[in-house]
Amino acid sequence: QVDLVESGGGLVQAGASLRLSCRVSGVPFRSVALGWFRQAPGKEREFVAVSAHYGGVSWYHDSVKGRFTISRDNAKETLNLQMTNLKPEDTALYYCAKLSTYAEDGNFTPSNVRIWGQGTQVTVSS
Repeated sequence: QVDLVESGGGLVQAGASLRLSCRVSGVPFRSVALGWFRQAPGKEREFVAVSAHYGGVSWYHDSVKGRFTISRDNAKETLNLQMTNLKPEDTALYYCAKLSTYAEDGNFTPSNVRIWGQGTQVTVSS
């Protein structure tokens, strides 16, 4: 059974940093594509960042480029998302995801995802 368990969310002020983590179990960690998506109230779930299972390749949504960094800790089988210079518009429920397909143009959607975590809330106050 595949299990994705997120942690690290919270309430911060604009400009602060947070680190999200996702403990992955039930799959060969180094062989799967993993990513982070988020969903704000009243909005559709959107792609934030994806880490390929090969070559250290990653993709980012334009809105987080230069501020967020996705990384893998293979020893701990954990996917991380380091978020800096947070903005109120980053407020959302953040989901860890195991992807089943890649988006050729880098514009990932929920249709690329096979399994979701339960989500962790990030709230950024102005």
